[in-house]
Formats: sequence, structure tokens, C-alpha cells
Amino acid sequence: MIFREAKPKDIKQIQLVRNSVTENTLSNPDLVTDNDCLLFITQRGKGWVCEIANVIVGFAIADLKENNIWALFVHPDYEKKGIGKQLHTIMLDWYFKNTTDNVWLGTSPNTRAETFYRKLGWIDIGLHGKDEIKFEMTYQKWKETSH
Repeated sequence: MIFREAKPKDIKQIQLVRNSVTENTLSNPDLVTDNDCLLFITQRGKGWVCEIANVIVGFAIADLKENNIWALFVHPDYEKKGIGKQLHTIMLDWYFKNTTDNVWLGTSPNTRAETFYRKLGWIDIGLHGKDEIKFEMTYQKWKETSH
């Protein structure tokens, strides 16, 4: 397993992972374009991937502009191996080295993702949009729980 910074050449494989998931699926995969991914990993924030045998099996992207976790997904064939947690740690360590602003994310209720974020100390602060839970992580909470 190799964890590294995402590069523009990774976008096609990132999209394959994003569209492989069985929870928090996109209603229309065309809504998240390759150009969106490029913008988020090169200008708005940064992304990371997990590779196994030169195949990307998970990725995470943080957005410094909107103080948001834009994406954290693991291919279903590679779930429950610690990949998501490792990507989460790398991403939040980087995020809080660059800002002390709170970071937020939205995820569907009653999913493994909801349980994952709760276990990692994210706080439910209400709703995002019409059908997602909005979670928040503070700099202080990350420092207390991450190491």
C-alpha cells in the first residue's frame, strides 16, 4: 500500500473509485467532472491517493477555499483495511498545518460513512442541503484526538 499526493494523471482512476462506491453515490456521475477534480487537487486544496499494485483504491481531497472535505472514498473491494482512516489522517494533518479554521463535510445519514466520521470525532452540526448530515472538525479537537 502506497499513500501519496494525488497528481493530475490520477484523475481517471480517482473517478473510477468515486463511481464504484455503493453508498453516497452520485445521482449523476457527470456532475463531478475531471476538471473539478483537477481544480480541487491543484488550486483549491490537495488530494491523496492509496495505490496497490499501481492501481488507485482510495482517495481523499480537502478544499482550503471552502474549508471542506470534498471527498474521501475507498473502492468497495478494499474497504475495512484501514485505507480510509489513513487517508483521513494524512488529509487532516495537512489541512490543520495550513489553517486552524474548522473543516466540514456532508454525508448521507445511516451510512458507514456517518459511523466512520462519528468514530473519528467529527461533530454533527445539523444538515447540509436537504438530505445530508453536516459534520465539523475543529483544530483543537483534531489535535486532541489525532495523536
